[in-house]
Amino acid sequence: MKIELLAPAGDMEKLKTAFYYGADAAYIGGKNFSLRALAGNFNDSEMRSAIEYAHERGKKIYVTVNIFARNDDLTAAEDYFKFLNKAGADGVIISDAGLIAVCKTVAPELPISLSTQANTLNHKAVEFWKGQGVKRIILARELSLNEIKEIREKVPDIELECFIHGAMCISYSGRCLLSDYKTGRSSNRGECVQACRWNYEIREKGSSGAYMEIEEDDRGTYILNSKDLCLIRHIKELADAGVCSFKIEGRMKTEYYLATVINAYRRALDVFYKTGENIKDEYFIRELEKTAHREFTTAYLLGDNDRTENFDDSQSKGTRKFIANVLDYKDGYAFVEMRNRFKVGDRLEVLSPSESFNRIIKVERLTDTDGNAVQDAKLVQQKLKLYTDVVLSKGDMLRLPLGEDVY
Repeated sequence: MKIELLAPAGDMEKLKTAFYYGADAAYIGGKNFSLRALAGNFNDSEMRSAIEYAHERGKKIYVTVNIFARNDDLTAAEDYFKFLNKAGADGVIISDAGLIAVCKTVAPELPISLSTQANTLNHKAVEFWKGQGVKRIILARELSLNEIKEIREKVPDIELECFIHGAMCISYSGRCLLSDYKTGRSSNRGECVQACRWNYEIREKGSSGAYMEIEEDDRGTYILNSKDLCLIRHIKELADAGVCSFKIEGRMKTEYYLATVINAYRRALDVFYKTGENIKDEYFIRELEKTAHREFTTAYLLGDNDRTENFDDSQSKGTRKFIANVLDYKDGYAFVEMRNRFKVGDRLEVLSPSESFNRIIKVERLTDTDGNAVQDAKLVQQKLKLYTDVVLSKGDMLRLPLGEDVY
């Protein structure tokens, strides 16, 4: 069975990046009804274009309609589901029972995936939702591998999707009130400000009536900050458990982040298809560490885990800096768009789905579009010619190691 690699896309450029680096499908949001209202998202015209772009490449598009709806949302939701059905969406992701009922009424042929926000934790719940016409269950992130296996055994004829990588919410399957409490912006309506990532102090009220700070250590202030999920070492177990879709979190993440993570999981999946086994070394973990991330965790996959919080800081910048996008390659040079400063003498690493992946390019000759030599590329988004015999393609990226990291 081929497992679907499902990637996030907050806008059209990120969608193109996701497919270029090996995603089989993408989940995207419209301007309304999505739990990532702060992402770029797609208007109706862009949604049609995204679906057409995907289908031309044999890929799929799932649309998030996963807010917890109020009465005033229902009439507009009817029109939206009709639009998505006509536009050819491959499915919708819904958490709200009322919205599921609306979708079944106005667009009964539109496949429904039950969002992880619905907190599906047991096989009886899966059976219930199957009876409501749900085609796929996006499992709660609190489940263990054994629990997933039992769900598959009890309900063999429904699709199971699970998150495999990305940021995790400190609240139960993302049902959070903290953002609303702190800022008046509701997480369950798509406006989360990630208040759990903020720096906090813990204080206790002493006998004198004054508040006294509890001093744990210098790293003990990020008390609500979860580690990042990373299950790249457990592809075989998840496949054997009957999971048919591996989902990467991150509709608000950068194109570079998406390219790095999708590329790593695509390659790890291909290793699994070839060998039937998990990856054996740390190669792919080191690859995932090349972009912004928090300390990795397997969360609850292997059982109870009380070490899912990240006390160090909000997140690491990663071991690589994104330097340039490749726009074209011909006649021995790459036409690139600068994204961060680099100069002649630097050694750049290639991020690519091709065989040029992780090849090293020493910057020896660099010019502007008029052929004038450039020693220091410091003009933001300047178009440049980088001369190299490493064959590149449009969509590849170049990156620079940070600190004392080696190639």
